Amino acid sequence: MRVDAFDFDLPRRLIAMRPSAPRDAARLLDLTGEEVRDRIVRDLPELLAPGDVLVVNDTRVIPARLKGRRGSAAVEVTLHREDVPGTWRAFARPARKLLPGDRIDFSPDFSAGVVERGEGGEVTLRFDRSGAELSAALAVHGHMPLPPYIKRSDDGSDRDDYQTVFAVADGAVAAPTAGLHFTPELTEALDRRGVDRVAVTLHVGAGTFLPVKVEDTRDHKMHAERGHISADAAERINRARRAGGRVVAVGTTSLRLLESAALPDGRLVPFHGDTDIFIVPGHRFRIVDLLLTNFHLPRSTLFMLVCAFAGAGRMKAAYAQAIEREYRFYSYGDGCLLRRGKEEGET
Repeated sequence: MRVDAFDFDLPRRLIAMRPSAPRDAARLLDLTGEEVRDRIVRDLPELLAPGDVLVVNDTRVIPARLKGRRGSAAVEVTLHREDVPGTWRAFARPARKLLPGDRIDFSPDFSAGVVERGEGGEVTLRFDRSGAELSAALAVHGHMPLPPYIKRSDDGSDRDDYQTVFAVADGAVAAPTAGLHFTPELTEALDRRGVDRVAVTLHVGAGTFLPVKVEDTRDHKMHAERGHISADAAERINRARRAGGRVVAVGTTSLRLLESAALPDGRLVPFHGDTDIFIVPGHRFRIVDLLLTNFHLPRSTLFMLVCAFAGAGRMKAAYAQAIEREYRFYSYGDGCLLRRGKEEGET
């Protein structure tokens, strides 16, 4: 499938630099019915039904961007995956002059050695500490890894803004952005509505922002991300489905993890490991009925995913309407609620 089939023009003024305040005041394009409706995220409880189950990603973003020096040369790294305690894969700028054995100093008493240099600017770093000590050093010296299309430096407000209310499991280097719209007041309203809420974990990697550089989707390689679905979470989701409830994925990260762990008959099993699932039109969805998600980059794997989920024609038309109505795009932007498109033969 040609990648340029997923291209569109987006005015730069529609790229959100800051989130809505409060979070649940963000606009919501409702595509669950035959007509496209303008709503706000706070309307979500009335769009869902008692017995539905909301699946959220409880990963927590770490301050994964570090600025250091290799000798006199400045180096910036963005961590994206921990292989073993204290050893991380990272994207480095500039990477071409980094060699195994080089040391990068992030402060007089905090450094990492280059273990290996990979492709596409990737390096493997071994820090001088691990575990809680490394987490403490990142908290002091690291920056929040804002996406590259947010053209500003991170500041103190991003430590809260770029974190969901569900975040408990450290490990992500990018936020599961659909979850950024939730507030305690919205979750309480969903509870009163009788909507169950189940947490799964997918540690989002920096690869989520990498452009698709090939011409055909069959040639694109996804970066693997680590995920976890507990036995209890799987059973609660299965129980909701057996009772007629809908599975509502909050974000493409939750959806990708659920689809990785779902059996062909739609039953969900516990999961612990890596997933590099790449969802494009033609994918047969096994478990998710509704998807709450933000508006994604052109030619991105995430726009391909939503086209697969709701239908390419419907999503291209919806994005055109969102641009015309000046919805805000990307991580800090507005959202849309999508209904899964019908498979061939369904009624």
